[in-house]
Amino acid sequence: MVKLRVAGAQINPVVGDLEGNIRLIAAAIARAGAAGAHLLAGPELAVTGYPPEDLVLRPSFAADSRAALKSLLPLVDESLVAVVGFVEPGADGGKPRNAAAVVHDGKLIAVHEKICLPNYGVFDEQRHFAPGDHLTLVEVGGALVAVTICEDLWVEDGPAVAAGRAGADLVVNINASPYDRHNAVVRRDLVARRSRETGCAILYVNIVGGQDELVLDGQSLLHDAGGELRHRSPPFVEDFFVGDLELAGDRPALEPGLPVARVAGPRDLVPAPRDPARPDDPGASPIARLSHIGFRVAPIPDPVEEVYEALVLGTRDYATKNGFHSVVLGLSGGIDSSLTAVIAVDALGPNAVHGVAMPSPYSSPESLEDAVALTEALGIDLMVVPISEVFEAFLASLAPGFEGTAPGPAEENLQARVRGTILMGLSNKHGHLVLTTGNKSEMATGYSTLYGDMAGGLAVLKDVPKTLVYELSRHRNRRAPAIPERVLVKPPSAELRPDQKDSDSLPPYEVLDPILEAYVERDESPSQIVAAGFDQATVLRVISLVDRAEYKRRQAPPGIKITPRAFGRDRRLPITNRYRQHAGNDHS
Repeated sequence: MVKLRVAGAQINPVVGDLEGNIRLIAAAIARAGAAGAHLLAGPELAVTGYPPEDLVLRPSFAADSRAALKSLLPLVDESLVAVVGFVEPGADGGKPRNAAAVVHDGKLIAVHEKICLPNYGVFDEQRHFAPGDHLTLVEVGGALVAVTICEDLWVEDGPAVAAGRAGADLVVNINASPYDRHNAVVRRDLVARRSRETGCAILYVNIVGGQDELVLDGQSLLHDAGGELRHRSPPFVEDFFVGDLELAGDRPALEPGLPVARVAGPRDLVPAPRDPARPDDPGASPIARLSHIGFRVAPIPDPVEEVYEALVLGTRDYATKNGFHSVVLGLSGGIDSSLTAVIAVDALGPNAVHGVAMPSPYSSPESLEDAVALTEALGIDLMVVPISEVFEAFLASLAPGFEGTAPGPAEENLQARVRGTILMGLSNKHGHLVLTTGNKSEMATGYSTLYGDMAGGLAVLKDVPKTLVYELSRHRNRRAPAIPERVLVKPPSAELRPDQKDSDSLPPYEVLDPILEAYVERDESPSQIVAAGFDQATVLRVISLVDRAEYKRRQAPPGIKITPRAFGRDRRLPITNRYRQHAGNDHS
Protein backbone atom coordinates (compact mmCIF):
# COMPACT_ATOMS: atom_id res chain seq x y z
CA MET A 1 0.00 0.00 0.00
CA VAL A 2 1.09 3.54 -0.82
CA LYS A 3 -0.19 6.51 1.14
CA LEU A 4 -0.43 9.72 -0.89
CA ARG A 5 -1.59 13.05 0.49
CA VAL A 6 -3.52 14.70 -2.32
CA ALA A 7 -4.92 18.22 -2.58
CA GLY A 8 -7.42 19.88 -4.89
CA ALA A 9 -7.81 23.57 -5.64
CA GLN A 10 -11.32 24.50 -6.79
CA ILE A 11 -10.59 28.07 -7.88
CA ASN A 12 -12.37 30.87 -9.75
CA PRO A 13 -10.07 32.19 -12.48
CA VAL A 14 -10.99 34.93 -14.96
CA VAL A 15 -10.62 34.31 -18.67
CA GLY A 16 -7.56 36.15 -19.94
CA ASP A 17 -6.37 37.40 -16.55
CA LEU A 18 -3.16 35.41 -16.65
CA GLU A 19 -1.47 37.34 -13.84
CA GLY A 20 -4.48 37.10 -11.54
CA ASN A 21 -4.95 33.42 -12.29
CA ILE A 22 -1.29 32.71 -11.59
CA ARG A 23 -1.75 34.33 -8.17
CA LEU A 24 -4.66 31.98 -7.44
CA ILE A 25 -2.61 28.94 -8.46
CA ALA A 26 0.43 30.16 -6.51
CA ALA A 27 -1.71 30.51 -3.38
CA ALA A 28 -2.95 26.94 -3.82
CA ILE A 29 0.63 25.68 -4.28
CA ALA A 30 1.67 27.41 -1.06
CA ARG A 31 -1.35 25.97 0.77
CA ALA A 32 -0.62 22.46 -0.51
CA GLY A 33 2.99 22.72 0.62
CA ALA A 34 1.97 23.95 4.04
CA ALA A 35 -0.44 21.03 4.39
CA GLY A 36 2.24 18.50 3.46
CA ALA A 37 0.52 17.41 0.26
CA HIS A 38 2.39 15.20 -2.21
CA LEU A 39 0.14 16.01 -5.15
CA LEU A 40 -1.93 19.10 -6.03
CA ALA A 41 -4.42 19.37 -8.89
CA GLY A 42 -6.26 22.48 -10.04
CA PRO A 43 -8.96 22.81 -12.71
CA GLU A 44 -8.80 22.67 -16.48
CA LEU A 45 -7.13 25.71 -18.14
CA ALA A 46 -6.56 27.31 -14.74
CA VAL A 47 -3.86 29.59 -16.18
CA THR A 48 -6.11 31.09 -18.87
CA GLY A 49 -9.60 30.67 -17.44
CA TYR A 50 -12.33 28.70 -19.18
CA PRO A 51 -13.60 28.86 -21.87
CA PRO A 52 -11.10 31.12 -23.64
CA GLU A 53 -12.90 30.56 -26.96
CA ASP A 54 -11.22 32.21 -29.97
CA LEU A 55 -8.56 33.82 -27.80
CA VAL A 56 -6.67 30.55 -28.21
CA LEU A 57 -6.45 31.11 -31.96
CA ARG A 58 -4.15 34.07 -31.33
CA PRO A 59 -0.58 32.78 -31.27
CA SER A 60 0.33 35.42 -28.67
CA PHE A 61 -2.31 34.09 -26.26
CA ALA A 62 -0.95 30.54 -26.27
CA ALA A 63 2.62 31.86 -25.95
CA ASP A 64 1.64 34.06 -23.00
CA SER A 65 -0.10 31.08 -21.36
CA ARG A 66 3.09 29.03 -21.61
CA ALA A 67 5.14 31.95 -20.23
CA ALA A 68 2.74 32.37 -17.30
CA LEU A 69 3.03 28.66 -16.53
CA LYS A 70 6.81 28.97 -16.55
CA SER A 71 6.61 31.63 -13.84
CA LEU A 72 5.01 29.03 -11.53
CA LEU A 73 7.78 26.46 -11.81
CA PRO A 74 10.08 27.87 -9.07
CA LEU A 75 7.16 27.79 -6.60
CA VAL A 76 6.87 23.99 -6.73
CA ASP A 77 9.68 22.44 -4.67
CA GLU A 78 10.94 18.90 -4.25
CA SER A 79 8.13 18.02 -1.81
CA LEU A 80 5.23 18.48 -4.25
CA VAL A 81 3.91 17.53 -7.68
CA ALA A 82 1.43 20.04 -9.14
CA VAL A 83 -0.94 19.49 -12.08
CA VAL A 84 -1.76 22.82 -13.75
CA GLY A 85 -4.09 23.40 -16.72
CA PHE A 86 -2.87 25.76 -19.46
CA VAL A 87 -2.89 26.35 -23.23
CA GLU A 88 0.10 24.74 -24.93
CA PRO A 89 1.19 26.49 -28.17
CA GLY A 90 0.82 24.38 -31.29
CA ALA A 91 3.86 22.90 -32.96
CA ASP A 92 4.99 24.45 -36.25
CA GLY A 93 2.10 26.91 -36.35
CA GLY A 94 -0.54 24.27 -35.75
CA LYS A 95 -3.50 24.45 -33.40
CA PRO A 96 -2.74 24.84 -29.69
CA ARG A 97 -3.47 22.09 -27.15
CA ASN A 98 -5.67 22.01 -24.09
CA ALA A 99 -2.96 20.80 -21.74
CA ALA A 100 -2.07 19.89 -18.17
CA ALA A 101 1.46 20.56 -16.94
CA VAL A 102 3.01 18.25 -14.36
CA VAL A 103 5.48 20.31 -12.31
CA HIS A 104 7.97 19.10 -9.69
CA ASP A 105 11.09 20.58 -8.09
CA GLY A 106 11.02 23.69 -10.28
CA LYS A 107 10.80 21.65 -13.49
CA LEU A 108 8.14 20.81 -16.03
CA ILE A 109 8.40 17.02 -16.00
CA ALA A 110 5.44 16.15 -18.25
CA VAL A 111 2.64 17.68 -20.32
CA HIS A 112 -0.62 15.84 -20.96
CA GLU A 113 -2.59 17.01 -23.99
CA LYS A 114 -6.34 16.48 -23.85
CA ILE A 115 -7.20 13.51 -26.05
CA CYS A 116 -11.01 13.74 -26.30
CA LEU A 117 -12.19 17.16 -27.45
CA PRO A 118 -15.93 17.74 -26.91
CA ASN A 119 -17.84 19.39 -29.72
CA TYR A 120 -21.44 19.49 -28.53
CA GLY A 121 -23.63 21.81 -26.46
CA VAL A 122 -21.53 24.73 -25.24
CA PHE A 123 -18.24 23.10 -26.28
CA ASP A 124 -16.31 24.04 -29.44
CA GLU A 125 -13.00 22.44 -28.59
CA GLN A 126 -12.42 20.87 -32.00
CA ARG A 127 -12.51 24.40 -33.39
CA HIS A 128 -9.90 25.61 -30.93
CA PHE A 129 -7.54 22.74 -30.11
CA ALA A 130 -5.68 19.84 -31.63
CA PRO A 131 -6.13 16.56 -29.74
CA GLY A 132 -3.44 14.69 -27.85
CA ASP A 133 -2.64 11.14 -28.84
CA HIS A 134 -1.22 9.37 -25.77
CA LEU A 135 -1.74 8.71 -22.09
CA THR A 136 0.46 10.46 -19.56
CA LEU A 137 1.43 8.47 -16.45
CA VAL A 138 3.72 9.87 -13.78
CA GLU A 139 5.31 8.11 -10.81
CA VAL A 140 4.48 10.06 -7.64
CA GLY A 141 5.64 8.80 -4.28
CA GLY A 142 5.39 5.12 -5.20
CA ALA A 143 2.02 5.47 -6.98
CA LEU A 144 1.37 5.64 -10.70
CA VAL A 145 -0.76 8.69 -11.51
CA ALA A 146 -2.58 9.20 -14.82
CA VAL A 147 -3.27 12.78 -15.84
CA THR A 148 -6.49 13.37 -17.81
CA ILE A 149 -8.58 16.39 -18.76
CA CYS A 150 -12.38 16.55 -18.49
CA GLU A 151 -13.78 14.68 -21.53
CA ASP A 152 -10.97 12.12 -21.24
CA LEU A 153 -12.97 10.77 -18.28
CA TRP A 154 -16.44 11.05 -19.81
CA VAL A 155 -15.86 8.97 -22.94
CA GLU A 156 -16.87 5.34 -22.53
CA ASP A 157 -13.87 3.01 -22.79
CA GLY A 158 -11.74 6.13 -23.26
CA PRO A 159 -8.46 7.42 -21.84
CA ALA A 160 -9.43 7.00 -18.19
CA VAL A 161 -10.24 3.32 -18.69
CA ALA A 162 -7.05 2.92 -20.71
CA ALA A 163 -5.11 4.44 -17.79
CA GLY A 164 -6.50 1.81 -15.46
CA ARG A 165 -5.43 -0.91 -17.88
CA ALA A 166 -1.95 0.65 -18.01
CA GLY A 167 -1.58 0.12 -14.25
CA ALA A 168 -2.49 3.57 -12.88
CA ASP A 169 -3.36 3.78 -9.19
CA LEU A 170 -4.87 7.25 -9.35
CA VAL A 171 -6.52 9.14 -12.22
CA VAL A 172 -6.30 12.91 -11.85
CA ASN A 173 -9.02 14.53 -13.95
CA ILE A 174 -8.94 18.34 -14.19
CA ASN A 175 -12.20 19.91 -15.33
CA ALA A 176 -14.13 22.93 -16.47
CA SER A 177 -17.60 21.43 -16.39
CA PRO A 178 -20.51 23.90 -16.67
CA TYR A 179 -23.51 23.71 -14.40
CA ASP A 180 -26.96 22.58 -15.36
CA ARG A 181 -29.77 21.31 -13.19
CA HIS A 182 -28.80 17.64 -13.50
CA ASN A 183 -25.00 17.69 -13.58
CA ALA A 184 -24.16 17.11 -9.92
CA VAL A 185 -25.77 13.67 -9.76
CA VAL A 186 -24.64 12.74 -13.28
CA ARG A 187 -20.99 13.60 -12.45
CA ARG A 188 -21.05 11.76 -9.13
CA ASP A 189 -22.42 8.63 -10.76
CA LEU A 190 -19.99 8.86 -13.67
CA VAL A 191 -16.90 9.21 -11.48
CA ALA A 192 -18.05 6.35 -9.23
CA ARG A 193 -18.62 4.14 -12.27
CA ARG A 194 -15.24 5.01 -13.81
CA SER A 195 -13.42 4.29 -10.56
CA ARG A 196 -15.01 0.85 -10.41
CA GLU A 197 -14.28 0.19 -14.10
CA THR A 198 -10.65 1.24 -13.84
CA GLY A 199 -9.85 0.00 -10.34
CA CYS A 200 -8.33 3.46 -9.75
CA ALA A 201 -9.06 6.22 -7.31
CA ILE A 202 -10.22 9.31 -9.23
CA LEU A 203 -9.51 12.90 -8.21
CA TYR A 204 -11.92 15.11 -10.15
CA VAL A 205 -11.19 18.84 -9.70
CA ASN A 206 -13.65 21.28 -11.26
CA ILE A 207 -13.46 25.01 -11.84
CA VAL A 208 -15.92 27.37 -10.14
CA GLY A 209 -17.30 30.77 -11.17
CA GLY A 210 -19.39 32.61 -13.73
CA GLN A 211 -18.09 33.16 -17.27
CA ASP A 212 -20.47 34.98 -19.60
CA GLU A 213 -23.54 32.70 -19.85
CA LEU A 214 -21.89 29.78 -18.11
CA VAL A 215 -21.80 28.97 -14.43
CA LEU A 216 -19.08 26.50 -13.47
CA ASP A 217 -20.21 25.03 -10.20
CA GLY A 218 -17.19 23.30 -8.68
CA GLN A 219 -18.42 20.29 -6.70
CA SER A 220 -15.02 18.61 -7.08
CA LEU A 221 -14.96 14.89 -6.24
CA LEU A 222 -12.71 12.15 -4.96
CA HIS A 223 -13.75 8.51 -5.28
CA ASP A 224 -11.62 5.62 -4.09
CA ALA A 225 -10.82 2.59 -6.24
CA GLY A 226 -14.02 0.87 -5.16
CA GLY A 227 -16.18 3.77 -6.28
CA GLU A 228 -16.89 5.08 -2.77
CA LEU A 229 -17.30 8.85 -2.54
CA ARG A 230 -14.62 10.21 -0.22
CA HIS A 231 -14.91 13.94 -0.93
CA ARG A 232 -17.25 16.43 -2.60
CA SER A 233 -16.54 20.15 -2.51
CA PRO A 234 -19.44 22.54 -1.98
CA PRO A 235 -20.97 24.15 -5.07
CA PHE A 236 -20.51 27.74 -6.26
CA VAL A 237 -17.62 28.65 -3.92
CA GLU A 238 -13.86 28.29 -4.02
CA ASP A 239 -12.53 25.35 -2.04
CA PHE A 240 -9.18 23.84 -1.10
CA PHE A 241 -9.16 20.27 0.16
CA VAL A 242 -6.41 17.89 1.22
CA GLY A 243 -6.36 14.43 2.69
CA ASP A 244 -4.63 11.07 2.72
CA LEU A 245 -5.41 8.41 0.15
CA GLU A 246 -4.28 4.80 0.28
CA LEU A 247 -3.40 3.36 -3.13
CA ALA A 248 -2.44 -0.17 -4.16
CA GLY A 249 0.86 0.66 -5.85
CA ASP A 250 2.45 -1.59 -8.51
CA ARG A 251 -0.84 -2.59 -10.11
CA PRO A 252 -0.40 -5.02 -13.02
CA ALA A 253 -0.35 -3.35 -16.42
CA LEU A 254 -2.40 -4.64 -19.34
CA GLU A 255 -2.53 -3.50 -22.93
CA PRO A 256 -4.12 -0.02 -22.57
CA GLY A 257 -5.15 0.48 -26.20
CA LEU A 258 -3.47 3.90 -26.35
CA PRO A 259 0.19 4.88 -26.54
CA VAL A 260 1.59 5.58 -23.07
CA ALA A 261 4.15 8.16 -22.00
CA ARG A 262 5.39 6.98 -18.60
CA VAL A 263 7.37 9.61 -16.71
CA ALA A 264 9.76 8.66 -13.93
CA GLY A 265 8.65 11.24 -11.42
CA PRO A 266 9.64 11.49 -7.75
CA ARG A 267 9.56 8.10 -6.04
CA ASP A 268 10.06 9.55 -2.57
CA LEU A 269 8.34 12.71 -1.45
CA VAL A 270 9.17 14.18 1.95
CA PRO A 271 7.02 17.22 2.72
CA ALA A 272 9.05 20.28 3.61
CA PRO A 273 8.16 21.66 7.07
CA ARG A 274 6.23 24.91 6.77
CA ASP A 275 4.16 27.09 9.04
CA PRO A 276 0.49 26.80 7.97
CA ALA A 277 -0.24 30.18 9.54
CA ARG A 278 2.33 31.97 7.37
CA PRO A 279 0.56 34.52 5.11
CA ASP A 280 1.81 33.14 1.79
CA ASP A 281 0.06 35.82 -0.27
CA PRO A 282 -2.21 38.22 1.63
CA GLY A 283 -3.62 39.57 -1.63
CA ALA A 284 -4.56 36.18 -3.02
CA SER A 285 -7.90 34.42 -3.07
CA PRO A 286 -9.50 33.25 0.20
CA ILE A 287 -8.34 29.78 -0.80
CA ALA A 288 -4.91 30.69 0.62
CA ARG A 289 -6.39 31.03 4.08
CA LEU A 290 -8.13 27.65 4.22
CA SER A 291 -6.37 25.10 6.39
CA HIS A 292 -8.79 22.15 6.71
CA ILE A 293 -7.05 18.79 6.34
CA GLY A 294 -9.18 15.71 5.72
CA PHE A 295 -11.77 14.93 3.09
CA ARG A 296 -15.40 15.79 3.60
CA VAL A 297 -18.55 15.23 1.57
CA ALA A 298 -20.58 18.39 1.07
CA PRO A 299 -24.25 17.63 0.41
CA ILE A 300 -25.80 18.17 -3.00
CA PRO A 301 -28.16 21.11 -2.47
CA ASP A 302 -31.90 21.00 -2.86
CA PRO A 303 -32.54 21.32 -6.63
CA VAL A 304 -34.27 24.69 -6.40
CA GLU A 305 -31.66 26.05 -3.98
CA GLU A 306 -28.95 24.87 -6.39
CA VAL A 307 -30.48 26.79 -9.31
CA TYR A 308 -30.90 29.87 -7.15
CA GLU A 309 -27.24 29.85 -6.08
CA ALA A 310 -26.15 29.32 -9.68
CA LEU A 311 -28.07 32.44 -10.71
CA VAL A 312 -26.54 34.43 -7.85
CA LEU A 313 -23.00 33.37 -8.75
CA GLY A 314 -23.58 33.95 -12.46
CA THR A 315 -24.91 37.46 -11.81
CA ARG A 316 -22.13 38.35 -9.38
CA ASP A 317 -19.30 37.18 -11.60
CA TYR A 318 -20.74 38.62 -14.81
CA ALA A 319 -20.99 42.04 -13.17
CA THR A 320 -17.75 42.09 -11.21
CA LYS A 321 -15.53 40.38 -13.79
CA ASN A 322 -16.69 42.92 -16.36
CA GLY A 323 -16.01 45.88 -14.11
CA PHE A 324 -19.58 46.80 -13.10
CA HIS A 325 -20.06 47.91 -9.50
CA SER A 326 -23.82 48.41 -9.70
CA VAL A 327 -26.90 47.27 -11.61
CA VAL A 328 -30.22 48.85 -12.58
CA LEU A 329 -33.46 47.12 -13.50
CA GLY A 330 -37.08 47.93 -14.12
CA LEU A 331 -39.45 46.91 -11.33
CA SER A 332 -42.95 46.33 -12.62
CA GLY A 333 -44.39 44.76 -9.49
CA GLY A 334 -44.42 41.42 -11.32
CA ILE A 335 -42.83 38.11 -10.42
CA ASP A 336 -39.94 38.18 -12.93
CA SER A 337 -38.59 41.60 -12.02
CA SER A 338 -39.07 40.86 -8.31
CA LEU A 339 -37.03 37.65 -8.51
CA THR A 340 -34.34 39.35 -10.60
CA ALA A 341 -34.01 42.10 -7.98
CA VAL A 342 -33.71 39.59 -5.14
CA ILE A 343 -31.01 37.65 -7.00
CA ALA A 344 -29.13 40.89 -7.71
CA VAL A 345 -29.19 41.89 -4.05
CA ASP A 346 -27.94 38.47 -2.96
CA ALA A 347 -25.20 38.67 -5.59
CA LEU A 348 -24.00 42.25 -5.13
CA GLY A 349 -25.56 43.71 -1.98
CA PRO A 350 -28.43 46.20 -1.66
CA ASN A 351 -26.29 49.30 -2.19
CA ALA A 352 -25.33 48.10 -5.67
CA VAL A 353 -28.90 47.51 -6.89
CA HIS A 354 -31.10 50.31 -8.24
CA GLY A 355 -34.76 49.78 -9.10
CA VAL A 356 -36.83 51.89 -11.47
CA ALA A 357 -40.63 51.76 -11.56
CA MET A 358 -42.03 53.14 -14.82
CA PRO A 359 -45.84 53.13 -14.59
CA SER A 360 -47.86 53.65 -17.78
CA PRO A 361 -51.57 54.42 -18.23
CA TYR A 362 -52.23 50.68 -17.96
CA SER A 363 -50.21 49.97 -14.82
CA SER A 364 -52.32 49.10 -11.82
CA PRO A 365 -51.81 50.95 -8.52
CA GLU A 366 -51.19 47.57 -6.90
CA SER A 367 -48.18 46.97 -9.15
CA LEU A 368 -46.45 50.12 -7.94
CA GLU A 369 -47.35 49.23 -4.36
CA ASP A 370 -45.76 45.80 -4.80
CA ALA A 371 -42.60 47.30 -6.31
CA VAL A 372 -42.31 49.69 -3.36
CA ALA A 373 -42.85 46.88 -0.85
CA LEU A 374 -40.15 44.78 -2.55
CA THR A 375 -37.57 47.57 -2.47
CA GLU A 376 -38.31 48.31 1.18
CA ALA A 377 -37.86 44.64 2.08
CA LEU A 378 -34.57 44.46 0.18
CA GLY A 379 -33.24 47.84 1.29
CA ILE A 380 -32.63 49.11 -2.24
CA ASP A 381 -33.51 52.47 -3.72
CA LEU A 382 -36.43 52.97 -6.10
CA MET A 383 -36.81 55.71 -8.69
CA VAL A 384 -40.35 56.24 -10.00
CA VAL A 385 -40.40 57.55 -13.58
CA PRO A 386 -43.93 57.72 -15.05
CA ILE A 387 -43.88 57.17 -18.81
CA SER A 388 -47.35 58.38 -19.82
CA GLU A 389 -46.20 61.72 -21.22
CA VAL A 390 -43.33 60.17 -23.16
CA PHE A 391 -45.64 57.44 -24.47
CA GLU A 392 -48.18 60.02 -25.63
CA ALA A 393 -45.42 62.03 -27.31
CA PHE A 394 -44.33 58.94 -29.23
CA LEU A 395 -47.91 58.27 -30.30
CA ALA A 396 -48.27 61.85 -31.48
CA SER A 397 -45.04 61.65 -33.48
CA LEU A 398 -46.10 58.36 -35.05
CA ALA A 399 -49.70 59.40 -35.72
CA PRO A 400 -49.12 59.94 -39.47
CA GLY A 401 -47.51 56.49 -39.79
CA PHE A 402 -50.20 54.78 -37.71
CA GLU A 403 -53.14 56.58 -39.36
CA GLY A 404 -55.96 54.32 -40.44
CA THR A 405 -54.85 51.36 -38.32
CA ALA A 406 -56.36 49.85 -35.19
CA PRO A 407 -54.37 50.05 -31.94
CA GLY A 408 -52.41 46.87 -31.27
CA PRO A 409 -48.97 45.48 -30.47
CA ALA A 410 -47.14 48.45 -32.03
CA GLU A 411 -48.67 50.82 -29.49
CA GLU A 412 -48.25 48.34 -26.65
CA ASN A 413 -44.59 47.77 -27.41
CA LEU A 414 -43.84 51.50 -27.49
CA GLN A 415 -44.29 51.45 -23.72
CA ALA A 416 -41.68 48.73 -23.31
CA ARG A 417 -39.31 50.62 -25.61
CA VAL A 418 -39.71 53.82 -23.61
CA ARG A 419 -38.79 51.86 -20.50
CA GLY A 420 -35.79 50.31 -22.20
CA THR A 421 -34.57 53.77 -23.23
CA ILE A 422 -34.90 55.08 -19.67
CA LEU A 423 -32.92 52.19 -18.23
CA MET A 424 -30.19 52.50 -20.85
CA GLY A 425 -30.00 56.24 -20.19
CA LEU A 426 -29.44 55.62 -16.48
CA SER A 427 -26.85 52.99 -17.37
CA ASN A 428 -24.96 55.43 -19.59
CA LYS A 429 -25.07 58.18 -17.00
CA HIS A 430 -24.09 56.17 -13.93
CA GLY A 431 -22.27 53.13 -15.30
CA HIS A 432 -24.88 50.62 -14.09
CA LEU A 433 -25.25 47.23 -15.75
CA VAL A 434 -28.85 46.87 -16.96
CA LEU A 435 -30.44 43.58 -15.90
CA THR A 436 -33.31 42.41 -18.08
CA THR A 437 -36.04 40.37 -16.46
CA GLY A 438 -37.54 38.11 -19.15
CA ASN A 439 -37.74 34.37 -18.50
CA LYS A 440 -37.15 31.35 -20.76
CA SER A 441 -40.85 30.83 -21.48
CA GLU A 442 -41.05 34.37 -22.86
CA MET A 443 -37.75 34.11 -24.74
CA ALA A 444 -38.89 30.84 -26.30
CA THR A 445 -42.22 32.15 -27.59
CA GLY A 446 -41.14 35.68 -28.48
CA TYR A 447 -43.34 37.16 -25.77
CA SER A 448 -40.93 40.06 -25.37
CA THR A 449 -40.13 43.37 -27.03
CA LEU A 450 -36.98 44.03 -28.99
CA TYR A 451 -35.29 47.24 -27.78
CA GLY A 452 -37.77 47.28 -24.91
CA ASP A 453 -37.79 44.73 -22.07
CA MET A 454 -35.02 42.87 -23.95
CA ALA A 455 -32.68 45.88 -23.83
CA GLY A 456 -29.83 45.40 -21.37
CA GLY A 457 -26.56 43.75 -20.52
CA LEU A 458 -27.51 40.51 -18.71
CA ALA A 459 -30.71 38.47 -18.84
CA VAL A 460 -30.65 36.82 -15.42
CA LEU A 461 -33.70 34.59 -16.00
CA LYS A 462 -33.17 33.89 -19.71
CA ASP A 463 -32.85 30.13 -19.11
CA VAL A 464 -35.42 29.89 -16.28
CA PRO A 465 -38.92 28.70 -17.26
CA LYS A 466 -41.81 30.66 -15.78
CA THR A 467 -42.98 27.83 -13.55
CA LEU A 468 -39.48 27.63 -12.06
CA VAL A 469 -39.54 31.41 -11.52
CA TYR A 470 -42.38 30.85 -9.05
CA GLU A 471 -40.54 27.98 -7.33
CA LEU A 472 -37.39 30.09 -6.96
CA SER A 473 -39.37 33.02 -5.61
CA ARG A 474 -41.11 30.93 -2.97
CA HIS A 475 -37.80 29.31 -2.05
CA ARG A 476 -36.15 32.70 -1.53
CA ASN A 477 -39.08 33.95 0.52
CA ARG A 478 -38.76 30.95 2.84
CA ARG A 479 -35.17 31.99 3.49
CA ALA A 480 -36.05 35.66 4.07
CA PRO A 481 -39.39 37.13 2.95
CA ALA A 482 -38.95 39.83 0.33
CA ILE A 483 -41.36 39.27 -2.59
CA PRO A 484 -44.91 40.36 -1.64
CA GLU A 485 -47.40 37.51 -1.44
CA ARG A 486 -49.69 39.30 -3.89
CA VAL A 487 -46.96 39.08 -6.54
CA LEU A 488 -46.88 35.30 -6.11
CA VAL A 489 -50.62 34.80 -6.57
CA LYS A 490 -51.83 37.43 -9.05
CA PRO A 491 -52.16 36.43 -12.73
CA PRO A 492 -49.02 37.50 -14.64
CA SER A 493 -49.49 40.47 -16.96
CA ALA A 494 -47.33 42.78 -19.06
CA GLU A 495 -49.85 45.59 -18.35
CA LEU A 496 -49.51 47.10 -21.82
CA ARG A 497 -53.27 47.30 -22.46
CA PRO A 498 -56.40 47.29 -20.26
CA ASP A 499 -56.95 44.07 -18.29
CA GLN A 500 -54.13 42.28 -20.13
CA LYS A 501 -53.06 38.82 -18.96
CA ASP A 502 -50.24 36.60 -20.23
CA SER A 503 -52.87 33.89 -20.75
CA ASP A 504 -54.45 36.08 -23.47
CA SER A 505 -51.42 35.37 -25.67
CA LEU A 506 -49.95 32.13 -24.33
CA PRO A 507 -51.20 28.80 -22.97
CA PRO A 508 -51.11 28.55 -19.18
CA TYR A 509 -47.50 28.25 -18.09
CA GLU A 510 -48.08 24.87 -16.48
CA VAL A 511 -49.02 23.64 -20.00
CA LEU A 512 -46.56 25.78 -21.95
CA ASP A 513 -43.39 24.93 -20.03
CA PRO A 514 -43.54 21.12 -20.47
CA ILE A 515 -44.14 21.60 -24.20
CA LEU A 516 -41.17 23.96 -24.41
CA GLU A 517 -38.98 21.55 -22.48
CA ALA A 518 -39.88 18.74 -24.88
CA TYR A 519 -39.36 20.80 -28.05
CA VAL A 520 -36.45 23.05 -27.06
CA GLU A 521 -34.44 20.86 -24.69
CA ARG A 522 -35.18 17.36 -25.98
CA ASP A 523 -35.84 18.10 -29.69
CA GLU A 524 -39.05 16.07 -29.60
CA SER A 525 -41.31 16.19 -32.63
CA PRO A 526 -44.91 17.47 -32.55
CA SER A 527 -46.25 13.91 -32.68
CA GLN A 528 -44.10 12.85 -29.74
CA ILE A 529 -45.30 15.80 -27.67
CA VAL A 530 -48.94 15.18 -28.57
CA ALA A 531 -48.50 11.50 -27.69
CA ALA A 532 -47.41 12.60 -24.21
CA GLY A 533 -50.92 13.97 -23.67
CA PHE A 534 -50.86 17.55 -24.96
CA ASP A 535 -53.47 19.10 -27.23
CA GLN A 536 -52.31 19.02 -30.86
CA ALA A 537 -53.44 22.54 -31.73
CA THR A 538 -51.68 23.92 -28.64
CA VAL A 539 -48.48 22.05 -29.46
CA LEU A 540 -48.40 23.29 -33.04
CA ARG A 541 -49.11 26.85 -31.95
CA VAL A 542 -46.29 26.79 -29.38
CA ILE A 543 -43.84 25.31 -31.87
CA SER A 544 -44.75 27.98 -34.39
CA LEU A 545 -44.12 30.71 -31.81
CA VAL A 546 -40.72 29.25 -30.95
CA ASP A 547 -39.64 28.93 -34.58
CA ARG A 548 -40.72 32.47 -35.50
CA ALA A 549 -38.92 34.09 -32.56
CA GLU A 550 -35.38 33.01 -33.45
CA TYR A 551 -34.49 36.49 -34.76
CA LYS A 552 -35.46 38.01 -31.43
CA ARG A 553 -33.37 35.59 -29.40
CA ARG A 554 -30.35 36.32 -31.58
CA GLN A 555 -30.54 39.94 -30.39
CA ALA A 556 -31.11 39.18 -26.71
CA PRO A 557 -28.42 39.85 -24.10
CA PRO A 558 -26.50 36.89 -22.69
CA GLY A 559 -28.28 34.96 -19.97
CA ILE A 560 -27.18 32.53 -17.27
CA LYS A 561 -27.36 28.88 -18.36
CA ILE A 562 -29.06 26.55 -15.88
CA THR A 563 -30.70 23.94 -18.15
CA PRO A 564 -29.10 21.36 -20.46
CA ARG A 565 -30.25 23.34 -23.55
CA ALA A 566 -29.96 27.09 -23.17
CA PHE A 567 -30.72 29.51 -25.98
CA GLY A 568 -27.57 30.85 -27.60
CA ARG A 569 -24.77 28.67 -26.26
CA ASP A 570 -26.49 25.29 -26.65
CA ARG A 571 -29.33 25.74 -29.12
CA ARG A 572 -28.20 27.43 -32.35
CA LEU A 573 -30.65 27.56 -35.23
CA PRO A 574 -30.69 29.65 -38.42
CA ILE A 575 -32.86 32.75 -38.45
CA THR A 576 -33.72 32.27 -42.13
CA ASN A 577 -35.31 28.84 -41.94
CA ARG A 578 -38.36 27.39 -43.72
CA TYR A 579 -38.18 23.91 -42.21
CA ARG A 580 -41.36 23.15 -40.31
CA GLN A 581 -42.59 20.01 -38.59
CA HIS A 582 -46.26 19.04 -38.58
CA ALA A 583 -47.98 16.57 -36.29
CA GLY A 584 -48.61 13.32 -38.11
CA ASN A 585 -46.04 14.12 -40.77
CA ASP A 586 -42.79 14.34 -38.82
CA HIS A 587 -41.61 10.72 -39.22
CA SER A 588 -41.30 10.27 -35.46
